[in-house]
Amino acid sequence: MKQKLNIALFAHSLVSDWNHGNAHFLRGLVRELMRMGNRVTCYEELGSWSLTNLMRHEGERAIEAIDHFRRIYPELDIRFYKSKENLQEFLEQELKEVDVVLLHEWNDPFVINSILAFKSRYKFLALFHDSHHRAYTSAGEILRFHLHLVDGVLAFGEAIRRIYADGFGVPRVWTFHEAADVEAFKPIHRRKEIDVVWIGNWGDDERTRELEEFLIGPAAALPGRQIVVHGVRYPDGALEKLQQAGIHYRGYLPNLFSPEVYAHSAVTVHVPRRQYANGLRGIPTIRVFEALACGIPLVCSPWNDEEHLFTPGQDYLIVNDGKEMQAVLAELLRDEKARKQLAAHGLKTIRERHTCAHRAQQLISICEEIAQERAA
Repeated sequence: MKQKLNIALFAHSLVSDWNHGNAHFLRGLVRELMRMGNRVTCYEELGSWSLTNLMRHEGERAIEAIDHFRRIYPELDIRFYKSKENLQEFLEQELKEVDVVLLHEWNDPFVINSILAFKSRYKFLALFHDSHHRAYTSAGEILRFHLHLVDGVLAFGEAIRRIYADGFGVPRVWTFHEAADVEAFKPIHRRKEIDVVWIGNWGDDERTRELEEFLIGPAAALPGRQIVVHGVRYPDGALEKLQQAGIHYRGYLPNLFSPEVYAHSAVTVHVPRRQYANGLRGIPTIRVFEALACGIPLVCSPWNDEEHLFTPGQDYLIVNDGKEMQAVLAELLRDEKARKQLAAHGLKTIRERHTCAHRAQQLISICEEIAQERAA
């Protein structure tokens, strides 16, 4: 394989992160691949669900978010296409000089399968990137993709890797965790105006019980403390529960604004969706990496780090129930030294093991491995 690669990434969106956590990691990964000397072109469908909802629901905040994204990632080459108009002609032109195509899981199967149909003609490597739980919860949706044509799958956790390898019969699957873009997500020194912050979306009742136990209940038991929530897709009932618990709901937060919010906060919490605490144990979502990269102490509701990416108790704290969450938050808010020690350890682990630069190196190594197998 030649030293520098021409890479095409097809993702749902890089411009919008509205209810779209996959954009967080992909933005940083692309930047690091480019810094290694590779050419990367990003493709997203015009009128994607995330970007459409960003513009529909957030008004001026949407424009602010997109402008800020462009300032932080000016080097990203993003091209839009329409899946229902001249897709074949578009792909034929764009793919002819490509060495590697990265196909993210949140794409229309028609688009992905149309790309894979060009593989025999143009001889590019095709890698399917899965950073969601659908392989576990909705396997039929994943099997609509022509996985027999890909050269391998990048699975964002070992549990997902096993599903592709053992359940779907994909011969080449690598565990490829998400990571933090430490250039965008880093400690900022600000006065602490918020005691506890949670950044996350309510979504489709995937963690309603968990949020009631590990966020709303403990907040109600910490009177006088400033508890803040950011996120989207909160139904009226959820907003009422937040208000009754004394939690300040502040709506959509563009992901690239998170470091500033973390900087003004003493502690943050992580409440994973129940899929990542049960059948997909061991898979940390992107919020864990980004919070630790920003140097804020993190307290998590139960999840088991089966892949030993971190050191629980030193990088972050785990609590078993709502009462323990309330007690741990109260103790951390009283103990600045403990907060600093916890934050420093988590930040060190991120910088040493879990940056987008680490993942970019891993991706290039995977491409080289496939190329060597092809040559043999």
